[in-house]
Amino acid sequence: MAPTTPLRSRRRLLGLLLVAAIGGGALSSCVRPPSTEAPVRIGYSAWPGWFPWKVSEEKGLFAKAGVPVTLQWFDGYLDSINALNAGQLDCNSQTLGDTISSVAGGADLQVVLTNDNSTGNDQVIAAEGIRSVADLKGRKVAAEEGTVDHYLLLLGLKKAGLSASDITFVPLETGAAAAAFVAGKVDAVGVFAPFTTQALKRPGSTTLFSSRDFPGAISDHLVCRRDFVEKNPEKIQKIVNTWFATLDAIKADPQGTLRIMAARAGVSEPEYKAYDAGTRIFTLEENRKAFEPGTTMASLPYAAKQISAFLQEVGLAKTPPRLDGLLQPKFVNAVP
Repeated sequence: MAPTTPLRSRRRLLGLLLVAAIGGGALSSCVRPPSTEAPVRIGYSAWPGWFPWKVSEEKGLFAKAGVPVTLQWFDGYLDSINALNAGQLDCNSQTLGDTISSVAGGADLQVVLTNDNSTGNDQVIAAEGIRSVADLKGRKVAAEEGTVDHYLLLLGLKKAGLSASDITFVPLETGAAAAAFVAGKVDAVGVFAPFTTQALKRPGSTTLFSSRDFPGAISDHLVCRRDFVEKNPEKIQKIVNTWFATLDAIKADPQGTLRIMAARAGVSEPEYKAYDAGTRIFTLEENRKAFEPGTTMASLPYAAKQISAFLQEVGLAKTPPRLDGLLQPKFVNAVP
């Protein structure tokens, strides 16, 4: 990665501090001007690998790390990507594939952290009677155009010997796509958790294939604007440190943090726990390993090249994306 009407929430964590100082041996009080340090604007949306950011916020872990953050929730995943590209966010939670698509379109971005790999929580779900990918030929299939599950759909079609022209593609925001599928307006849908839960409520529906069938193809990250990273490396480091402190907090209090994440997802706690197998949250060592060169999709440098070539092949990237400097392992490498 269900809610039918996701919660809308924007919280501001940065308060203005008035500091009273007593100087020298004489008692003299002075009030410093309110802090003008701008908070880091981080976007996130509905996906199990990003819900831990809500724990970071609720537990005050950004403040504990000494970095002011405004965590901004987006009901629509694509809206968060567009906000980052437009400079309305400093960082956003998004996939490697979608990041490369943005870079191909002219965005200047850097990946500073791997949250997770999707191992089944991205799915193409079909109506009763559709038992194979070949059965999608001539059918209406909905997904959020140009984003992660459109990419997954195209991967699945190619593996089955089909192309985008073999289906009738219906571009819809992920939540709307799930709703359209349940209402019987389309024959299949590409969605991520928690919207998979909603889509599978259609009687007789089944998962045709998922990200489990394409290991390493969908990795999820904290992605920041390159100029912001270059000007604020200390802030980025503190945010990356906060992520791993958050994972420690989840491990220390699994029930309490589950409650926070399930509430943000708009699903029950048992439903949220069911997502565990479909999302593999990366440890610090897995993060460091992922940024290293390799010859499989487990290596981000290798995966970036493969995804770039595929996006150009299927038309989701019109120009070759600039990959140099895209991956920035220095922050995970510097985590204590």
